[in-house]
Amino acid sequence: MTAMEQGGISWRDGVIPVSTRFDDPYFSLNDGLAETRHVFLAGNDLPARLRPGFQIAELGFGTGLNMLATLIAAQEALGPVHYTSFEAFPLTVDEIAKALDHFPVVRAVAGPFLAAWACGNSQFDLGPLKVTVLMGDARQTLPLWQGRADAWFLDGFSPAKNPELWSDALMTEVAQHTAPGGSFATYTAAGHVRRALQSAGFEVRRLPGHGKKRHMTAGNRP
Repeated sequence: MTAMEQGGISWRDGVIPVSTRFDDPYFSLNDGLAETRHVFLAGNDLPARLRPGFQIAELGFGTGLNMLATLIAAQEALGPVHYTSFEAFPLTVDEIAKALDHFPVVRAVAGPFLAAWACGNSQFDLGPLKVTVLMGDARQTLPLWQGRADAWFLDGFSPAKNPELWSDALMTEVAQHTAPGGSFATYTAAGHVRRALQSAGFEVRRLPGHGKKRHMTAGNRP
C-alpha cells in the first residue's frame, strides 16, 4: 500500500484520500458511495422523505460525496431541498476532483459543484439542492446557524481521531438544530456518541452497519 502526500492529505493506493491531520480516510475503504447510501440516505429514510423546503445538515463536508449522492437520489424531488454542511478544513478543488474520480457515477454529476468550488463559492445550486457550506469549527458555527434540520448526516472523522466533533455539547447543538420529527444517521456506533445523542433528546437505534462494520447509529427527535 502506497501513499502520496499532498498538503493535508495522503492518497492510499493512489485513490483514497486520508486526512493527515486526523489519520482517517475521508470515506470508507469498502466502497464509500455504497456506505453513504446505506448510512446517510437509508439511515434517514431518504429520498422518500424529501419535499420542498426539506433541510439536510451535515457535520463534515469532506469531498462532497454525501452531497452528490443526495443529489443523485433527489433527481425526482420537487425542490428546493436545502443542504447545509459544516466544514473546518476544506479541501481544494483538485483534491476533491481526484477523490471523486474513484466514483464515476458521482463524478459524472460533479461538474457544476467543482466549478463553483473552484471559484471559491460556498453557496451554490445543484438542481433541486440549494447548498451552503459553512466554513470553520462547528463548535462555533453550528450554534450560530439559524436553521433546523429534518435530517442530519453526522460524518466527522472517527470519534477516536476527532473527538471534538462528537462531544456532548456539539450533539446537544445538533439536537437543538433538529426539527420535531427530524432524524440523524451516522456510521459510528461508539457508545459515548449514542449516549450523548440520547441525552440530547434523540430516540437512538443501533442498526446494521455497512460492509465490515457491524453497527451504525440512527435516530429521531420526538
